[in-house]
Amino acid sequence: MNDSEKSYFFQLFHLGSDSRKSKFSENIDNKPQTEIDLLLSIVGREALREKRPNLQELDQIIKGLIEQENTGKESTNGVDTDDADDDGGGGGGQEEERSRDRSTPFSIVRMLLQEGYLRDDEKWLTWKGFSKIGNLILDDVMKALKLGEVGAHSTNNIGVGSVVLDTTRKFEDGDDMRLVNIPLSLLNCVLRTQKEFSRIDIPLQLKRDDLEEYETLYDVRASVVYCIDLSSTMKYSRMFGDLSRIEAAKKALWSLVMLNKKYFPNDSVYVVGFGSLASNVKISDIPYLKTFDAGSDFLHYTNYQAAFRLSKRVLLEEGSANKRIILVTDGHPSACFMDDAKQQERILKSRPYSHFYQPDASSLDSAQADYDMRLDISAGNLVYLCYRYRQVDSYIAEQTMLEAEKCHKKGIYIDTLMISEEDSLLGFVNNMERRVKGRSYYVSPDALETTLLSDFIRNKQTILRA
Repeated sequence: MNDSEKSYFFQLFHLGSDSRKSKFSENIDNKPQTEIDLLLSIVGREALREKRPNLQELDQIIKGLIEQENTGKESTNGVDTDDADDDGGGGGGQEEERSRDRSTPFSIVRMLLQEGYLRDDEKWLTWKGFSKIGNLILDDVMKALKLGEVGAHSTNNIGVGSVVLDTTRKFEDGDDMRLVNIPLSLLNCVLRTQKEFSRIDIPLQLKRDDLEEYETLYDVRASVVYCIDLSSTMKYSRMFGDLSRIEAAKKALWSLVMLNKKYFPNDSVYVVGFGSLASNVKISDIPYLKTFDAGSDFLHYTNYQAAFRLSKRVLLEEGSANKRIILVTDGHPSACFMDDAKQQERILKSRPYSHFYQPDASSLDSAQADYDMRLDISAGNLVYLCYRYRQVDSYIAEQTMLEAEKCHKKGIYIDTLMISEEDSLLGFVNNMERRVKGRSYYVSPDALETTLLSDFIRNKQTILRA
């Protein structure tokens, strides 16, 4: 916790119950980028945890931070109660007040519930809370990128597009009359009339030079699917830092969603989670994503092909010309679909140790209950599983490459971000990206969000220039 957070929590702890509520509400209403942001940042960190606390545990975590800081603050200040008594007994009243404050029940979580940031549910973030925390994450990343709001979606194509801006220019013959700024045009007419005749006649006599029209820019939309690896190894933590790979990936996707809403609202953004099978993920469920456990019915393998097939189906339903898949993973593929029985027979002859997985109705229901994910089996339901240490099974590599090339032929570009401390998958991913003319990045979890946002913004600017 930084010094600003510590100072805020210490002040909050020493206020009485009513005063706390008053100050808390004041912060929410009047200080959108100060104390309340610090509190929501902590709530956001807890929401990202794979072992997410319930509301009661969340309240205890926050109270623990407050009491921890309070104890340290009092030790530093060195309160002397005897000296306070010598000052007319006032010190005893202050000590009694502090004691009463410690015993007064106060729930920050309850206040967040009342203000609409949380709800009493297992998934306790409301859309208001999701958006607020997501914007805080985005602001931090944008500061790291040294990007301001102006220019993040700049383009040289001004005045002939379909996105209407707030800025205006002089109307020209042949322009669309629907873009005329009526209030500003009337004001121009009034000012001109007053200057020419020293009076204003009604009705006004508009001239062409009075007309102002809104500027526009090209509506260059993009449709993007972020594929997030939910295999069991994504739960690993780095040796340094407090985020696991999956938590870092969720934080990055959270900020990307807010980036699109803020700068590129016409874009279509989707999220796909995948292990052995893939599933569509609701945007608001990003913080709640969990990795598949190693014992969860073989779902914990890594099937790029499943992610590509589901993403391709989603993107081909979109009307935008710019389609893109961004794959976020920490390991090479260890699974692929078997599209016919003969393939299975050939593999068993050459690799008798091979494993295959075909989920039944019970397994699918279990995944729905445990992970709140409806797994897609329309792309294939017989999965070949083969994990090989530091290398990719040749058949899985071939099928994965073919699926990536099918996406490329449909005009879908694929980029891959690898978040791992090992470079064993670098060669395979680089080879795949060369074949589909995509890009590959090798980043650590603590740099994931800045790399992903920087890449997305640069790509958008390139599209706009094109």
